[in-house]
Amino acid sequence: MKLLSTVVLLLSLRSTAAVFKICAFNIKSFGEAKASNQKIMNTLVKIVSRCDICTIQEVRDSKGEAIPALVKEINKYDRLHRYTHLESKRLGKNSYKEQLVFIYRSDVVKVMDLYQYTEDQDDHSEAFAREPFIVRFHSPKTAIKDFVLISHHTCPRDAAKEINKLLEVVLEVKGLWRTENIMLLGDLNASCGYVTIEQWKRIKMRSSDTFHWLIGDKDDTTVSHKSRCAYDRIVVHGEDFLKGIVPGSAKPFNFKKTLGLSEEEALEVSDHFPVEVNLRQDPRTEREL
Repeated sequence: MKLLSTVVLLLSLRSTAAVFKICAFNIKSFGEAKASNQKIMNTLVKIVSRCDICTIQEVRDSKGEAIPALVKEINKYDRLHRYTHLESKRLGKNSYKEQLVFIYRSDVVKVMDLYQYTEDQDDHSEAFAREPFIVRFHSPKTAIKDFVLISHHTCPRDAAKEINKLLEVVLEVKGLWRTENIMLLGDLNASCGYVTIEQWKRIKMRSSDTFHWLIGDKDDTTVSHKSRCAYDRIVVHGEDFLKGIVPGSAKPFNFKKTLGLSEEEALEVSDHFPVEVNLRQDPRTEREL
């Protein structure tokens, strides 16, 4: 019976091979301590290897060794693909620093360009505690071939202000790369008191019909049973990009339930669930997958 349950688990983790999955995961304070804990790393490998592209947030590692260690373990675990990563500079206005990282399958997608947003203009001064990290990808086997991912982790106390300012980032990226296909994803702290009802009314990306919030307000992206908050979001810009997404595929990934972890074990990994969404395959290449 134990063997059967193990096989079912492995099949459920590997079942994403025929889809193109984009994920965002706030791995709470990911650094040397977690990277040296083999049990935690084994769990992270199983989570991140489900994704063709995964943005990792709250990386706190001044030595710069934790992410390479994770990528190395993923490559040993999944021999069908080759994983690599891109990382932002260390972000923060004071001694507290974080990095934003993209781990992706380099045999599946190609990085066309990247952009570290900087607040070097007067009207952008101090808008973000940590500036967004932006990457342009090319994916030959999906319906949408070229798209931009904006990874951002808001400061909780300024979540509403930062979410509103992200509209300026989107507009800047549109002008820079001449594209409508933009996805904003990550821990926006967009729930449970950090953004009030009145503040939501003033957030332009919520009222605009060109932005689609795929993770809803009632979704739960928190591990603890004591909370139910949609902190982590996926927001898509552009009708073509929206049509290129598998309907209903955007959701939190409850790794606690899927991997059979206790709440204590899951919280050792993170206090957040990853969020994910699938892109439609190009019908001309779908038979090859």
